[in-house]
Amino acid sequence: MNVPFVSFKPMEKELDTDLRAAFERVYNASWYIEGKEDESFEKAFAEYCSSKYCVGVGNGLDALMLALKALGVGSGDEVIVPSNTYIATALAVTYVGAAPVFVEPDINTYTIDPAKIEEKITNKTKAIMPVHLYGQACDMDPIMEIAKKYELYIVEDCAQAHGATYKGRIIGSFGDAAGFSFYPGKNLGALGDAGATVTNNKEIADKVRALGNYGSDYKYHHIYQGNNSRLDELQAAFLAAKLPHLSRMNEERRRIAKCYSDGIKNPDVILPFTPDYSVPVWHIYAVRTKKRDALAEYLADKGISTNKHYPIPMHMQECYKELGIREGELPIAEEISATELSLPMFYGMTDDQIQYVIDAINKF
Repeated sequence: MNVPFVSFKPMEKELDTDLRAAFERVYNASWYIEGKEDESFEKAFAEYCSSKYCVGVGNGLDALMLALKALGVGSGDEVIVPSNTYIATALAVTYVGAAPVFVEPDINTYTIDPAKIEEKITNKTKAIMPVHLYGQACDMDPIMEIAKKYELYIVEDCAQAHGATYKGRIIGSFGDAAGFSFYPGKNLGALGDAGATVTNNKEIADKVRALGNYGSDYKYHHIYQGNNSRLDELQAAFLAAKLPHLSRMNEERRRIAKCYSDGIKNPDVILPFTPDYSVPVWHIYAVRTKKRDALAEYLADKGISTNKHYPIPMHMQECYKELGIREGELPIAEEISATELSLPMFYGMTDDQIQYVIDAINKF
């Protein structure tokens, strides 16, 4: 049996009629940027996120970068980010001219450890960027308290966590703003690159929209030195077709994750930990093992595809060597990078595929 790491085919087959209708609607309208489809999706997604405003942008990186820019974060500032995340989190900080300051994660949840944040705050710190990694909510209460104490902004990185909740409240609704990615592999994915910034602050929303439209508040009038980052009508229409099904599809991911967690019994494999405050959406089902590479090769031989999130921690990437962080200085991020293995996880996995993965790991 072959089990892909991810497959879009079951979802696309189920939503085929709706997706084709979305394409035809945009094509027939002959309007491709900043139109009714974008407006409709933004309204629906803001409501889904329990937020007042949503601004569609080109991708998840831009969603974070434009949010920081709209908040006035820039040259000379520092932003707290987790040491264990995808590099886009740090790049968003870099692109506004600020410096990312890495804080280690909790080894159990893989998300930023609130107990380690305060020691990294300086008089240059302007914001905290918690990342709801792998679809699991960060521990937001202590992070909010720290932000309030030091008068810091919070920009949530929700790129992997569409629909996850913290103590019953949906992520993306806690901070001053939040960035979402709609990269095709996300729980809510476009059929190309796309993203959005959500916020409850109209001033921030208006500024993000202007910044993503060449800094223009109306045609040929530019109030900021902006970027070109807008959600096109076609991707907005596809996303709007998928959004009503997101909660149901997230529930199916939870079912698959429970099957994994209940069924995998190999003592060499550390299963994901879910704290009481979090209801994750399982964008990634991440296990850890000291035998990571051997397990990945063994599963590949059995036709099971896996992935590694992320095999090189950010502070050891060539592009961030100027930060001068040596190997060993962020040991938890390095430990996760060396041991994490992501198992197949996608809407439409069959019970036979799930059991095949479980049996293979138990026999390893």
